[in-house]
Amino acid sequence: MVPASEALPGRTTPISVNRAHLVYGRAFTSLDGRLHQAYLALGCFWGAERSFYRLAGVEMTAVGYQGGFTPNPTYEEVCTGRTGHAETVMVAFDPARLTYDRVLAHFFESHDPTQGHRQGADVGTQYRSAIFTRDEEQAAVARQVRDAYDQILRAAGFGPVTTEIAPAGPFYLAEEYHQQYLVANPEGYCGLGGTGVACPIGVLGT
Repeated sequence: MVPASEALPGRTTPISVNRAHLVYGRAFTSLDGRLHQAYLALGCFWGAERSFYRLAGVEMTAVGYQGGFTPNPTYEEVCTGRTGHAETVMVAFDPARLTYDRVLAHFFESHDPTQGHRQGADVGTQYRSAIFTRDEEQAAVARQVRDAYDQILRAAGFGPVTTEIAPAGPFYLAEEYHQQYLVANPEGYCGLGGTGVACPIGVLGT
C-alpha cells in the first residue's frame, strides 16, 4: 500500500455522473432516507456492481474509489496503485427487505476474500477485499461475519480471509462510463468469482 506521503495529489473537482442509473432509471443522488448504505470492495467494480443490483432489496448502486488518500482520483490514477483507493461499490438497500449481514454474506460469496491485493487475474491494491463501515454497529457486524466466514473457509481448505475493515472515508464517484458498465457492455470483462463456499449468516440476527 502506498503511504499517504507518496500518494498522488488528486484534485478538488469531483467527477460528475449526469445520467440516470441504467437499471433503476433515476439519479444516484436520489437516495431517500429510509435506505441504508454499504461500501464494499471485492475486485473489479464492473462485475461487483452487477452482483449487487441483481440482489433483491437493493435499490441503488454506484461505483467509485474509497479507502485511500488521493482526493477525486481518476481511474488511471487508481490503477497506478499510488492513490491507496480500492475499487468500491456503494450499495443502498431497504433494511426492511435486506439486512446488513445478508449484504455482507452476498459480498463474501461473490469473490475470494483470501487473495490479498488481488482478485483472480486482477492484481494491485485497488482490487483488495474491503468493507468500509459507516458506524460502529456496521463495523461490529462486519467483524463478526468476517471472522465466522474465515473459520468456514479455513475448514474448506482456503487460507485466511484478508478482508480489510475500516471506517468509510470519502467515496469518490468513478467516471460515468464505469457506472453499470456491464449493462452498457453486456459482453464486457468480469473477473469476479467466489470460492463456492456458502456464508450462512442469517443466524447473526442483525
